[in-house]
Amino acid sequence: GRAMAPEGMSPPDVAWVLTSSALVLLMTPGLAFFYGGLVQGTNVLNTMMMSIMSMGMTAVLWLFVGFSLAFGSGGGAFIGDFSHVGLSGLESVLWTETKLPAMLFAIFQMTFAMIASAIISGAVVERMRFSAYVCFTCLWSVLVYAPVCHWTWGPGGWIDELGAKDFAGGIVVHESTAVSALVLAGLLGPRLDCGRRVQEKQPHNVPFAILGASLLWFGWSGFNGGSALAADDTAVLALMNTYQSAAASLVTWALLERLQHRHASSASGMVTGAIVGLVIITPAAGFVTPLGAVAMGAVGTALVYPTFQLRLRVDDTLDAFPCHGVGSFVGACFTGLFAKEGGLLYGGGWKLLGVQVLAAVAVAIYTAVVTAAIFFVLSRFMAMRVTEDDESAGLDCVCHGEKAYGEQGAGRSKSDLVSVEKSSGEEVMADLEAQPFSVRSVLWQGKSESQFVSSQAATSQGKSSLRCHSSLF
Repeated sequence: GRAMAPEGMSPPDVAWVLTSSALVLLMTPGLAFFYGGLVQGTNVLNTMMMSIMSMGMTAVLWLFVGFSLAFGSGGGAFIGDFSHVGLSGLESVLWTETKLPAMLFAIFQMTFAMIASAIISGAVVERMRFSAYVCFTCLWSVLVYAPVCHWTWGPGGWIDELGAKDFAGGIVVHESTAVSALVLAGLLGPRLDCGRRVQEKQPHNVPFAILGASLLWFGWSGFNGGSALAADDTAVLALMNTYQSAAASLVTWALLERLQHRHASSASGMVTGAIVGLVIITPAAGFVTPLGAVAMGAVGTALVYPTFQLRLRVDDTLDAFPCHGVGSFVGACFTGLFAKEGGLLYGGGWKLLGVQVLAAVAVAIYTAVVTAAIFFVLSRFMAMRVTEDDESAGLDCVCHGEKAYGEQGAGRSKSDLVSVEKSSGEEVMADLEAQPFSVRSVLWQGKSESQFVSSQAATSQGKSSLRCHSSLF
């Protein structure tokens, strides 16, 4: 029969957090589109599938052990326990200090864990083996994300007891993933011709990136607004602050690009600016005023923007660290300044700012050490990156046996295609003329020139497809 509702449950709160869970879930496919549009066309499927696979693996791990390690109450200040393995003990009860079913709280937090592991892929796409990435994120979710989540949001977590504020995961989600992404990228090594790629390679599909960023902004409504865990004034404030910070950041980024390059701002740059603003406001969304959110977005972006211009020895493919790492650190510090309760600008002194910095630094150090340990352990048992030949060919074929776009026609005009077809036909006929007469007669077999060229092109395409799939093995 129908399960009994827990006593004291608030239907409006349940409706809002259910909606927020769906919004946050949508963010991971949004991230897939954002990352997929920024890479080369031969790596788009592999890049997007890293995010999609994170949804599957993280959800299963969250059910078995992730939630229990993050929110179990019997483990102490550093880790949870196994009291909720398999989500046991969550049926028909309210979660502590909320009017939500405990199972709904677990669902909402699960969507955060999903996107957290997916963010890491932005630093290692175009060279990391798909199987190695899957194994890494599984271990990372249990050994890094769950403990950091417990420290900050779990019962008795030491960062929470210290008094640090992280409203929606600036430290838990963005700081931890960005540091892991940077360390992992450094240990993997750079892509082939990394310097040339930085200067010459452009995003293969900017509309994909815009679509992905738009979905992320939309989903952030649940990410920050839902973190109030109630349909109340705090949720409304968090939503307003989220939108204002993103908007201020987008405008600031556009102005900075125009000042730097003396021309109109790029589309991919402006949407990146919006995401930076969303990251910055995340730890403070429910703690600051709308004017404070605008200041955080504008000033924070002015501080983060130069870090995108730095060319470190670490090949962070899609700038995951400056966006999520530097952005979240700036956001955590600004929370200590702009928070209405305890913020330095509101007469709260230096204490909150100090604990914000301490929490961010501690999470960064722990994350870096454990990430390196996971990498070295896995590298003893499996190759972590693809071969040079596979990297040059593109990972869509190598890892998935598929191509995002056809052999011909992807991004080409009609005149380009006519030119390609003419060139291909001339090459086929030139190859035929170079053959002995006996070979030519066998190949020709009474066909017209156009029929012969078409048949040879089909044969060549079939061989290309076979090569694509054979590389899987």
